[in-house]
Amino acid sequence: MASVIESAWTYLITNFNDFQLACLGSFFLHESVFFLSGLPFILLERAGWLSKYKIQTKNNTPAAQEKCITRLLLYHFCVNLPLMMASYPVFKLMGMRNTLPLPSWKVISTQVLFYFILEDFVFYWGHRILHTKWLYKHVHSVHHEYATPFGLTSEYAHPAEILFLGFATIVGPIITGPHLITLWLWMILRVLETVEAHCGYHFPWSLSNFLPLYGGADFHDYHHRLLYTKSGNYSSTFVYMDWLFGTDKGYRRLKVLKSDACEAEGKEM
Repeated sequence: MASVIESAWTYLITNFNDFQLACLGSFFLHESVFFLSGLPFILLERAGWLSKYKIQTKNNTPAAQEKCITRLLLYHFCVNLPLMMASYPVFKLMGMRNTLPLPSWKVISTQVLFYFILEDFVFYWGHRILHTKWLYKHVHSVHHEYATPFGLTSEYAHPAEILFLGFATIVGPIITGPHLITLWLWMILRVLETVEAHCGYHFPWSLSNFLPLYGGADFHDYHHRLLYTKSGNYSSTFVYMDWLFGTDKGYRRLKVLKSDACEAEGKEM
């Protein structure tokens, strides 16, 4: 497997220059992973498949879904792509490389874990700030236009928010100056995580059923359903920040009430 990856990487670095791989390659990879993982949830919602796993009974209209896709393409090409291109000198300055040999899986996994932990900390505080009255009204309310989220709404946001919270995603790589393959893996995992958190479905195979600290769709869906002053659940991936600062109390209370209701229903039957 390692030799296959190295052969593929050799082909990339001999046919494309650093800038093409770091900017255009990263953008193409992001778009592919994002839309391929997010579009199926639109299909599920329209077709009504797996509806028993849907967290909210309300569905988005086709017009609302199409508006989301149109805006996303505009934001991605007019904000994300220029941001990637502008960030290239910074990453090169901090030591990003794409040469062989590739880093070991131990190095890659350690760095990616560090990125997840740091991103969660930075994102939590940035997200809480966006829920202050003025910033919510003028910036973050765009993201909350979809009270019933679906996968692609994960990146539907005001351009200012994309820049503001995007810092949480890139601060870890800026600090460590990773190999490009590490950066790509981090980007893939982060995209898949945020799409899952906004997908609107809680499946038996959802990661939150197996990883206690992982938030997932049920955790974040609660955040979208409530008014901004009472939402809580500000974390992106894990739940420990909300637990430490008590911003998940409403969600935890709701879980207990639902559990009690299910138990009472079971006894009646």
